[in-house]
Amino acid sequence: MSEVTLKKLADLLNLSISTVSRALKDHEDISAETKNRVKELALILDYEPNTYAVNLRNNFSREFAVIIPSIANDFYQSFISSLEKEARLNSYSLIILQSGDDPQTELECVKRCKQNRVAGIFVSITQKTTDISHFLKLAESHIPVVFFDKVPASGFCNKVCVDDISAARLSAETLILKKKKGILAIFGNEQLSITQKRLDAFKDTFSLHNYDARPDIYHTNSSAGAYHYTMEQLALPQQPDVIFCMSDEILIGVMRAVQTVGLRPPADIGILAISEGQIPTFYFPQITYVETSGFKLAKLAFSRMLGCLAGSTQVQELKTESIIVEGGSL
Repeated sequence: MSEVTLKKLADLLNLSISTVSRALKDHEDISAETKNRVKELALILDYEPNTYAVNLRNNFSREFAVIIPSIANDFYQSFISSLEKEARLNSYSLIILQSGDDPQTELECVKRCKQNRVAGIFVSITQKTTDISHFLKLAESHIPVVFFDKVPASGFCNKVCVDDISAARLSAETLILKKKKGILAIFGNEQLSITQKRLDAFKDTFSLHNYDARPDIYHTNSSAGAYHYTMEQLALPQQPDVIFCMSDEILIGVMRAVQTVGLRPPADIGILAISEGQIPTFYFPQITYVETSGFKLAKLAFSRMLGCLAGSTQVQELKTESIIVEGGSL
C-alpha cells in the first residue's frame, strides 16, 4: 500500500492540500463538517504526518539529541531514562548518539544533529574534548545546548552537574569521621573539570580539618587502569586501609582487584565511592557511597533546556545535591 500523504487525502476529498492541512490542525477557518470529513478519512487510511517535512517547513523539531561517550554506563542509563520521561510528558522525543569518547565522532554527531534540526542537544563531552566551538556555534542555528556530567571548563555555556565539590567534600568528611588513615584516593582524567573540582575539594577538606593523615592520589582514565594500579598497591607490604573511588568506573576496577586478591571489606580494607547508586549494590556488603543521581540531574537538565527554548539567554551552571548512602564497606 502506498504512503498516505496530504495530497492523496486532498485528491480523494476533492479539496486543496492547504484545506486538508488546516482541517487536521483544527484551524478556525475550516468548517466543522469539512474537519470531520478530513479526520474520518485520515483515520480510515491511517494517515501519519511527515514529521521530517514539517520540521523542514517550520525549521523546528520536537526531538532532542543526547550525545554521550557510551550507553554502557549506569549513570547515563539513569539520566536517559529520566530525560525520556520528561521529554515525553512535554511532547518531545529523544535520539541517542554515542561519541565513543572520541572528539571526532562527537563532532560528527553534532553535524548530524544540526542537519536534522533537532530542538536542542544534551551532551556529556569526551575526555579529550578541549574545543567546544562547534557546540557554541549551534546558537546561530537556534539550537540550544545543555552540557551535563562531563562538562567543559569554559564558563560561557549552560552546564548542569552533580555538586562535585559537595560530593568530594562529603566523601572526605566521611573518611575523617571514620578515622581512616592509610587512604588511597583514585581519581579520573586530570584534564576534566569534574576531576579537578572533586580533587581540589577532597584535598582541601583534609587540610581544613587539620587531619593528621593525607590521601595518596592517583589518576586513571579507565576501569582497567584502576584495576592494575590497585593490584600494584595491594601487592605492597603496606597496603592502604581504605580506597576512595571518584566514580563508578573506578569503583568497578578497584573492586575487581580487591576480589582478585581475596580481600573482604570492611574487615580487610575499606571502600568508599562517589556513585550513581546501582554499582554499589552489586557487592556484599554493599559499598558506602556519596550519591550523584543521574535521575535528578536529568530533571534539572530538562528544566534548563525548556528555559532556553522559552528564550532565556542567560548562561547558567546548575547543580544537584549529594547525599551519603551508608553501606557496609567502611
